[in-house]
Amino acid sequence: MHAAEVIPLILALTLALGFECVNGFHDTANAVATVIYTRTLPPWLAVIWSGICNFLGVLLSTGAVAFAIINLLPVELVTNVDSPLGYSMIFSLLLSALFWNAGTWYRGIPVSSTHSMIGAIMGVGLMNSLLNTGSVMGGLNWKQAENIGLSLLISPVVGFVCTALLFLLMKALIRQPDLYRSVEHRPPPWWIRVILCFTCTGVSYAHGSNDGQKGLGLMMLILAGIIPGIYAVNPQIEAGSDAQFSAACQNAAAIIQSHTGGVTVDTDTATTTIEDFLRTDGIFTDKTFPALAEKNGEIAATLAQHKSLSELTERERVALRAQIFLTSGTIAKLSAMKKFPADQDTVITKYKTTLDKTIKFIPFWVKLVVALALGLGTMVGWKRVVVTIGEKIGKAHLTYAQGASAEMIAMLTVGLASRFGLPVSTTHVLSSGIAGSMAANRSGLQQATLRNIILAWVLTLPACIFLGAMFFAAAFMLVFHVFHVH
Repeated sequence: MHAAEVIPLILALTLALGFECVNGFHDTANAVATVIYTRTLPPWLAVIWSGICNFLGVLLSTGAVAFAIINLLPVELVTNVDSPLGYSMIFSLLLSALFWNAGTWYRGIPVSSTHSMIGAIMGVGLMNSLLNTGSVMGGLNWKQAENIGLSLLISPVVGFVCTALLFLLMKALIRQPDLYRSVEHRPPPWWIRVILCFTCTGVSYAHGSNDGQKGLGLMMLILAGIIPGIYAVNPQIEAGSDAQFSAACQNAAAIIQSHTGGVTVDTDTATTTIEDFLRTDGIFTDKTFPALAEKNGEIAATLAQHKSLSELTERERVALRAQIFLTSGTIAKLSAMKKFPADQDTVITKYKTTLDKTIKFIPFWVKLVVALALGLGTMVGWKRVVVTIGEKIGKAHLTYAQGASAEMIAMLTVGLASRFGLPVSTTHVLSSGIAGSMAANRSGLQQATLRNIILAWVLTLPACIFLGAMFFAAAFMLVFHVFHVH
């Protein structure tokens, strides 16, 4: 590693892990809020247990969410992440999301770290498109923006209504007055403690397996950009897989070539054509298949020149990563558009899986440090959010039954959302669930706190879009004037 790589690497990793710590302040603190406030578990044990469950969630995750986050970024910045503009993208994302999350945590307002990061990604994408094309339309995944907007509206409603209904059901079926009184200075009955411990475990694990992957995606983007000689392509490719990769590449080449109509394009045209095609508003043209054939041919040429990927130079690794990213993305979009017959689609989709294994990987140590950062954040910053959840949403303090019903709904909602890949916020579901249980119990709601929470929820996306756009614009101008890069 060169000395010039050390400082940006340390700075970027510090910011990424700082973001995960603040993520722990917010999201994981929500998971332990009810077990701590109801005195089901002492704080030190609750945060350690939640940290272990988050760690297992991150450790056993597939990485799909991590790379889905990366796929939201502008294509040309991801393929040139080792450039000054790539660095600008990384630091803009990290600073934007970190500033907003830290500020809302300091105010004790529970907001979604997921929406903070996605808002920053949107801001970078919009500003990148505006600076390069004069239009913002191609810089944003509008379908994803629609999904996020719907989740902002639906997840609080789900948490509020379902928790209120579950609480009323408990009240009708379980007639133990102690469960419906404000928490006192003693632990709840053993069976309520079991339920709360179970739901805390479920919410923490679901958070790690889904939300915790944001940090994994950011870490891999940083490593691939700053030390590509090690992390541009998977350094742990299994022995013998290089030959299989080469064979799969040749098989795919024959299929792709059959759709080109004999048309060829040069490498620069291929890159531009595919980058345009992979934009949200990108359309299929008669150059799409020839461009794909050219990029796949470049991969085949690299494989033919070396017996193993371990022999690649740093420059070759960077080039191969970009070629694979563009080829894999194009295959995925063409397959979704039904451009391949069924028999060809099976082969080409299997080839895409082989491509993805080469660049979409997460070393164990990355999962470990991200999980530790989440746990550390919870241990350091849990109190502000726990006090808000327990005391400042309702006019009366939280009861055992309210804590149990809110955690149960949060666990089930986040678990199902993770199963179906839906963008639902742990923070939104749990906080609104507490409010729903308070309303169902006719405890009354603290208007000032609710107003702050709702404002934070509504403002998170636009605020982080603005911050991401401004940070990236400033970095873009700096790069343009210092490095003369456009």
